Amino acid sequence: MHQLWNEIDRRLLIKLGTAGLAALSLPGAALAAMAQGFTHGVASGEPGANSVLLWTRYAAASDTALTIELSDSADFARVVAGGSVTAKAERDHTAKITVDGLEAGRWYFYRFVAPDGTKSVTGRTRTLPAGPTRAFTIALFSCSNLPFGWFNAYAHAAARNDIDLVAHVGDYLYEYQVGDYPSPKDALPGRDIQPTHEMVSLADYRLRYAAYRADADLQRLHALFPMIAQWDDHEFANDVWKGGAENHNEGEGDWRVREEAAERAYREWMPVADTRWRDYQVGDLATIFLPETRVTARDRQYEIDEIVAGGGDPAAKLKQFAEGAYRDPARQMIGAQQEAWLFDGFARSTRAGTRWQVCAQQVVMGSLFAPPETKDWFGPDQPDHVRRRVETGQFAAKAGLPFNLDAWDGYPAARSRLLAAAQRADADLVTLTGDTHNAWAFDLAEDGRPAGIEIAGHSVTSPGYENYTKGVSDAARVSALRRSSPELKWANTEDRGYVTVQLTREKVTANWHNVETIRTHSPALKGTHSMTAMRGRRAYDAA
Repeated sequence: MHQLWNEIDRRLLIKLGTAGLAALSLPGAALAAMAQGFTHGVASGEPGANSVLLWTRYAAASDTALTIELSDSADFARVVAGGSVTAKAERDHTAKITVDGLEAGRWYFYRFVAPDGTKSVTGRTRTLPAGPTRAFTIALFSCSNLPFGWFNAYAHAAARNDIDLVAHVGDYLYEYQVGDYPSPKDALPGRDIQPTHEMVSLADYRLRYAAYRADADLQRLHALFPMIAQWDDHEFANDVWKGGAENHNEGEGDWRVREEAAERAYREWMPVADTRWRDYQVGDLATIFLPETRVTARDRQYEIDEIVAGGGDPAAKLKQFAEGAYRDPARQMIGAQQEAWLFDGFARSTRAGTRWQVCAQQVVMGSLFAPPETKDWFGPDQPDHVRRRVETGQFAAKAGLPFNLDAWDGYPAARSRLLAAAQRADADLVTLTGDTHNAWAFDLAEDGRPAGIEIAGHSVTSPGYENYTKGVSDAARVSALRRSSPELKWANTEDRGYVTVQLTREKVTANWHNVETIRTHSPALKGTHSMTAMRGRRAYDAA
């Protein structure tokens, strides 16, 4: 396959020519004039036992009909399936098609063919298995902020031959203007994004996807494996909820217009179905649920600063909050309609004899409490908002409150409903999570009984604890966090990377792969940490 990926690089350079990234990114007529043809490779997603969704982008002066060819060999000696689809200007010249009639549990090669005979790069995809299934491996990614560094986690995974499916659980890209996040001193030269301003309009979101998808390592990952994907907040704006976002103000226009633009661009550029939540059946081994935790039903996040605002004793205010509004059963994370779908799905999966119930979702489910030591971790040069968060985090911990109320910790009644539903269904629940930029392993419990495990992955490039607590070792941070957070069984608070999750009939193995660096382009690993959980135990095995 290496020759195939060298060809991708060669074609990408030809497309770029002397025009640079802008040639791959400009919308409308300028795009058609500067970079025509297959500009961003191929991708696949939404695998079923007999079908898969295929994606490409073909830029031209007008809508273009494309032919799809699928083969069981890389030389396309025998075309076994195909179809036709139109790359439309109104969809930013992207095209998606679901091809069915395929065999279960098989690798296929595919390509798109333009009217003039020009072919896209060759992609490879896989259908899900049907019936008795012995093993299946998922690669888990999240939080890939391009200016922070190289996507070496993508590069390492793309060089493997033991991955069956990729799951990206959010923050596939970030909305900020150049110089905001990362700051100019943290941005890696040459890792440029467009537009340079914050993405707000449909044209902005499209252009940012075009910039990210020009990355060769991301293109390889998409071309080699089917991906299931769900947005988190930064595909819209930071800390998004059903009625707005922290990083949206009146000067940026109507929130609903921005939300619609963000979702439209996501559906155009990603190999995803046009539904907000869905599930996938991996033979009799696993059901993978992909819920949506951000824009459908999530109530606005609680902010500790707002709870203690207005004077008075902050400790007393937080204690009153912890005993009252914090536990409001009416507060929603995914909403009643989605809860009904998910909880019924747990029950249907276990009744069918499926071994594992996997929930690939966006924000951490295990509880994290600020340890007393945090008051000494953050230096005096930290921004005011960081210092305030540390101070209020200490007050919150004393009141029995966790410190990240944007995660499931901010919606305890909703989390309890989910974990109780898994227990009622006798599910072997495994949650796959992103968002926090650090790696975590949690035992999940409800009403004093085991409910499952959480495999929370570190980020591809976005910084974690290590960026704000310089001079404090990972061992010291993790030791303190584990003392303050009983559900936490292991953590890594200093590395970037990704996770592979190996499911077998009796065991799940989580492998956190830590890349050596993101500041230079290298797929080398610093190391891997592994943990296991046996089916029926609903907790991690002892280390």
